Amino acid sequence: RRAIAEAGLGDRAEVRRLDYRDAPGEGYDAIASIGLTEHVGIDQLPAYFGYLRGKLRPRGRLLNHCITRKDNRYMSLIRDGFIDRYVFPDGELAGPGRIISAMTDAGFELRHEENLREHYSLTLKGWEENLEDHWAEAVAEVGEARARVWRLYIVGSRATFDRDNLELHQVLGVATEHGDAAFELRPDWEPAARANFEVPA
Repeated sequence: RRAIAEAGLGDRAEVRRLDYRDAPGEGYDAIASIGLTEHVGIDQLPAYFGYLRGKLRPRGRLLNHCITRKDNRYMSLIRDGFIDRYVFPDGELAGPGRIISAMTDAGFELRHEENLREHYSLTLKGWEENLEDHWAEAVAEVGEARARVWRLYIVGSRATFDRDNLELHQVLGVATEHGDAAFELRPDWEPAARANFEVPA
């Protein structure tokens, strides 16, 4: 809230801590769902994306960013496994194809998709280093047992991303209106990065 106020955007943005289903009103220009579909569950994805579609104005956009399996084969949760028991109770990962299908079936037109697996591995590396640098503070905050759980989770997760056992996908969809997506023909996603891009030998 302070950052919004300092940027002079108080009349354009606000922060609310609430369940997404309790967000008031409709006609949103855009929605970013960051790390939520892992907790919605595969069977609830159609209802989830349908609900978000109903919150957007015509030509509104949804960016869904989530950890996924590397394929779409359904595998049941390992109940009482480490992650289910200590980190994300009842979490469930879908494959990227299931996410895309659920979004398009809910009325979104797919405009862009990318896998950020390697990026997330680097993020986890940064978290791991930060946790180690501030280990005493983390233990003081949550206790040694909980800090050790998160250390193990971060290190193990990084290995799964490095080995392509898990992926991180961003999918951008538009709630088109009579075929109008209000979208550029060829969006220029990263012009600065592309200027420095070199094809590997």
